Amino acid sequence: MPARGARPPSSSRAPLVTAGRDVTRTHGEGTLAAVGIVTRDELEASLREVAAEVADPSAGLFGPTSVAWQLGGDLGLFLGGGRAALLQLAHPMVAYAIDQHSRTRQDVVGRFQRTFHNVFAMVYGQLDDALRAARRVHAVHTRIPETVGAWRAGTAYHANDADALRWVHATLVDTTLVIRERLDGTLPIAIKDAYIAEMNRFAALFGIPRDRLAATWGEHAAYMERMIGTLAVAPCAREMARFLVGRGGSAQPRLGRVVEAVTATLLPRHLARAFGLAESWASAAAVHAALALAVPAYRRLPRALVAIPARVEASRRIAGRPPSRLAAWTERQLFGLTRSVTGS
Repeated sequence: MPARGARPPSSSRAPLVTAGRDVTRTHGEGTLAAVGIVTRDELEASLREVAAEVADPSAGLFGPTSVAWQLGGDLGLFLGGGRAALLQLAHPMVAYAIDQHSRTRQDVVGRFQRTFHNVFAMVYGQLDDALRAARRVHAVHTRIPETVGAWRAGTAYHANDADALRWVHATLVDTTLVIRERLDGTLPIAIKDAYIAEMNRFAALFGIPRDRLAATWGEHAAYMERMIGTLAVAPCAREMARFLVGRGGSAQPRLGRVVEAVTATLLPRHLARAFGLAESWASAAAVHAALALAVPAYRRLPRALVAIPARVEASRRIAGRPPSRLAAWTERQLFGLTRSVTGS
């Protein structure tokens, strides 16, 4: 794999020679690599399909009675932010794309704001908001085709690669379920099946083909197990992980240490070690003890108090009420916490 920040020489990059889902690039000494790229036409077809499934466009892709809102609509889910981010970074294509094309280190708050504003528009916005966000994200990805060292040197990469998009989608779905079960206990399989099925609508906003998605919780779990066995943590992924938990500077912030300990506990152990996360029996025990004390208290809090600001605003919009200043303030504080974690 190339060193951090390294780009393959221009002679190793050839223009696309075919269009559509299977795009071939040539590398080095004639190596061929096929990449499943979601084209704009395919995205639009996917958006038309998902839009036809929405009963009430004003309520958006899911709506207040959906399993997606029930499982993923409260602040406790942010406990899994580090887990989801590092699972994504463990995919070399994703890691090198972020390393070479993202401004995360230079503008960590802005990066998180842009990401979550698009995600929240997709999940909690009106249908038109979700479709606009989908087109916006696809357009951004389209501007950054690249060749990066991934599974092997010279593997072709595109930010709209369907399999990489599927992995990112799966990490979000999986982390939501992992955290939900930490907070609420074991979920019935029927609920997890319903969540997987609903979130396939979210995947459609990225143009991920339905035949590449899990239809049930069992299929999702099998996919995660297969993928986790094939992931490889690249050097640039380790560096980004250090930055995200506040170890990119001279002194790690206190909140960064907390996030690191929680993330190390939630990740598969071999990945936590591959990322170089600080882990010990004592830190894992401390995390488990803290959750054992905090979770019962969290469960007693009113749902309205712990709702994600975007869900609060969506509920008010559907009820015909004006935006909430408190929700807007809470969202700003959440994004600001990224500086407290990273120390940037």
